[in-house]
Amino acid sequence: MIGSLRGKLISKKPVSIVIEANGVGYEVSVPISVLSSLPDEGSEVFVYIYTHVREDALQLYGFIHEEEKGIFVKIINISGIGPKIALAILSTITVERFRKAIESEDTKTLSMVPGVGKKMAARLVLELKDKLPSQTGTQPDDDYTDTISALVNLGYKRSDCINAIEHISKRGVKDIESVLRESLKYLSKSN
Repeated sequence: MIGSLRGKLISKKPVSIVIEANGVGYEVSVPISVLSSLPDEGSEVFVYIYTHVREDALQLYGFIHEEEKGIFVKIINISGIGPKIALAILSTITVERFRKAIESEDTKTLSMVPGVGKKMAARLVLELKDKLPSQTGTQPDDDYTDTISALVNLGYKRSDCINAIEHISKRGVKDIESVLRESLKYLSKSN
């Protein structure tokens, strides 16, 4: 089984990428969130891989974070839900929002995903309610996802950005523009 790939990003397509490692091009299906966070073609990339084996096919699924991969595996372990639906879920809603929807039994949010109806959303909640570890305090709110992306695009490490935003939000700063401005100040002081 392939657990991860590091290599040159050869191409980016709407639902997949090709990574060349040691002269071999691997086609990897990825959620839209992964696709948008990858660098330009020709750059070095690293992705965690889930290898899905069927009788007639071997399919690779790629993720930037191990947590995304873990959620993907938990989803496809539910009877009747395959990689295509799991990929659609992770392409439509963030891992944090998915986790919150499961914890709060929000089937309406889950039903927004193409291919997920009310029955499947209810089954996702039922099957995953006690299987997803709580992330209280370790992940930023959905409101800050864009702010983190902006800071990462400016060259800061994701972990440093999350720490900065947590530090700023503890001081009571809530609106996105102020959080971004204060985070930049905080990050420039710590570097």
